[in-house]
Amino acid sequence: MDEHKKMILEKRIAKTMANLEKNKMQPFYAKTKEEALKIVESLIMNGQTVACGGSATLAECGIMDLLRSGRYHFLDRAQPNLSAKESKELLKQAFFADTYLLSTNAVTENGELYNVDGNSNRVAALLYGPDSVIVVAGYNKIVSDLDAAVDRVKKIAAPVNSARLHNETPCTKTGECMDCSSMTGGCRCDARVCCNYVVCAQQRHKNRIKVILVGEELGF
Repeated sequence: MDEHKKMILEKRIAKTMANLEKNKMQPFYAKTKEEALKIVESLIMNGQTVACGGSATLAECGIMDLLRSGRYHFLDRAQPNLSAKESKELLKQAFFADTYLLSTNAVTENGELYNVDGNSNRVAALLYGPDSVIVVAGYNKIVSDLDAAVDRVKKIAAPVNSARLHNETPCTKTGECMDCSSMTGGCRCDARVCCNYVVCAQQRHKNRIKVILVGEELGF
């Protein structure tokens, strides 16, 4: 990355981190995904029960491999040959995990996390249950404000994730939501991934949510 671009990026990250801290979330900065992995490793004790949301970012950072290393009791929702009933039960057990890991659809420079979900097990565990939540996000997830966060989901996160999940939704065909005029507008498909909208602002429990911002482009 060009040194001048990197300098501006790091100023933006520093601003975001300062506002996350004001909102009682614990911020970390990792220059690379390898550094992000080391930070995650330092935040989870051996033997803990851990769970995670579906996340390309966690996989790209090697965090999924860490969770499957045998050092933890990992509630692995992606293990092969799970029945629908078993998969649903694992999602419920995530509420009792010591640590829950995920990425975020967007993080604002004002120190807010914005997430949109279909089944919403991810945002549910983010909000309540596990004593510790670790969010890992590449710099590409940083946006100026909540309006920009909404726009990012409608034009990037939702279409890409719908395509990844092989959902037959209008956004997979056009590349953006069919209704970008409002936060909750959109298709009426059963496969819609935009069902519940969550903003994390100032927290009641200080440092329960840890946010690792990475100086690389990660995830969707």
